[in-house]
Amino acid sequence: MKVIILCGGLGTRLREETEYKPKPMVEIGGKPILWHIMKHYAHYGYKDFILALGYKGNVIRDYFINYYKYNSDFTIALGDGGKTRYHNDCITDDWTVTLAETGSDSMTGYRVKLAGKYVKEDNFMVTYGDAVSDVNLKELLEFHISQGLTGTITGVYPPSRFGDLATEGNKVTRFYEKVKDENRQEPINGGYFIFKKEFLDMIPEDPLIDLERKPMAQLTEKSQLAVYRHKGFWQCMDTYRDSQLLEKMWKENPVWKIWE
Repeated sequence: MKVIILCGGLGTRLREETEYKPKPMVEIGGKPILWHIMKHYAHYGYKDFILALGYKGNVIRDYFINYYKYNSDFTIALGDGGKTRYHNDCITDDWTVTLAETGSDSMTGYRVKLAGKYVKEDNFMVTYGDAVSDVNLKELLEFHISQGLTGTITGVYPPSRFGDLATEGNKVTRFYEKVKDENRQEPINGGYFIFKKEFLDMIPEDPLIDLERKPMAQLTEKSQLAVYRHKGFWQCMDTYRDSQLLEKMWKENPVWKIWE
């Protein structure tokens, strides 16, 4: 199953870092948050990635072209045509990574549409390139299949945020319904989506189409969007403060590090 990761946004609220690099390349513990997300998926066996590139996409291209050099000790023989010899076997990531250009100004829906041309399977996964979690992806897939709907969204419950999903049972009925009743706790959109391939046909050929607006709103109208409720750890990296929090957690208790 393919995993599309949205990597093209500007990250304007993290300008301290994103002036020079795309948000997914902001580092936590010396590794891009994108790497942490991919390690999470790979832990559950999902290792076929499509990175939807946009803003400063060449930084991500360079990282994967030079992945071995960035993650290994090596020696370069300058007198022998620059031949490179690696000294350790620390690279165990048997991933397949497709780098797909989806435009500097495209919205998330159009990025998924363009990256979707590489999807051949019946279902595919989508997530954002700026949040980490300990969500069980195997259970998420089992839930998606059991519901038999076109799409599944993961609802998360971070503190101090009002829910932006209105739900009934296991279905989403509306987006961006800010529920302020403290006795009725609704989740927010945490990403970690799974869609049937037919969902790609619902996304218009329009760079201004946002994933959460028109195409997913159509799913809710048709009662075709399930919600998988995850009450464990989830943390986005919207601001510099968020990045500092994740850095601190990485040193003290990286809850999302479920891989070896």
